[in-house]
Amino acid sequence: MATLQISPIHNDDDLDYALSRISELMDLDPAPGSPELDLLEILSTLVEAYETKHYPIEEPDPIEAIKFRMDQLGIGVKELVPLIGEKNRVYEVLSKKRPLTLRMIRNLSTKLGIPAQVLIL
Repeated sequence: MATLQISPIHNDDDLDYALSRISELMDLDPAPGSPELDLLEILSTLVEAYETKHYPIEEPDPIEAIKFRMDQLGIGVKELVPLIGEKNRVYEVLSKKRPLTLRMIRNLSTKLGIPAQVLIL
């Protein structure tokens, strides 16, 4: 049975220890309501809080997200024309010389499956 010895995560060594304990607990496949599951949930919360504070994930750049999705789908500028506007406008957007409009964001989100929140600056 796991003991509920819990302490804050102050540094990366503490983080490594917490992650190894999480791995051990997950291997046990703890039953609902068990002390092991309680410990797993508490350690997971502590790890998430530490990582959020010390290793924040930056929001993706909207234009880089569009380029990434174009690459994934194997499409070029021509396929963006119906979504953004004429070819020169597409190039302006992709070179960050023109901002995305609400219409463009809606089109890109709907047609390319890019979450709207990623496209909003």
